[in-house]
Amino acid sequence: MALGDSLRLTVVTPEKPVIDQVVRSVQFPLADGMTGVLPGRAPLIGRLGYDELVFIDDSGESRYFVDGGFVQIAQNVVTILTSSCRPVSSLTRDEASKVLDAALARKATSDNEVSQRQKDQNRARRMLALADQ
Repeated sequence: MALGDSLRLTVVTPEKPVIDQVVRSVQFPLADGMTGVLPGRAPLIGRLGYDELVFIDDSGESRYFVDGGFVQIAQNVVTILTSSCRPVSSLTRDEASKVLDAALARKATSDNEVSQRQKDQNRARRMLALADQ
């Protein structure tokens, strides 16, 4: 696949690069909804939400859970910086339920703590929904 009719997808976490490959298309969660990208996309910088990253390459479709972060698109290169990126197949209902229970049980006394608790609940709910698929 030539890069003119494809995209380079790079996903990096603080620990290590997770994905670096040529793909046909990418779909990822922005903070305000899902966005799809095909080759030739105009440049973009955006804040990521907590949800599913889906990309298609010559071997088929791959699905990952991304845990917020940022995305940049420039010259058919999609770069994602995120705190965590893992295959959706590795998510378990038990793990996601524990994360959600912990977020629901946490006491919050300040606006910042309330906001963080809500983000943690939303993240856990998306993990739970993806684990159930």
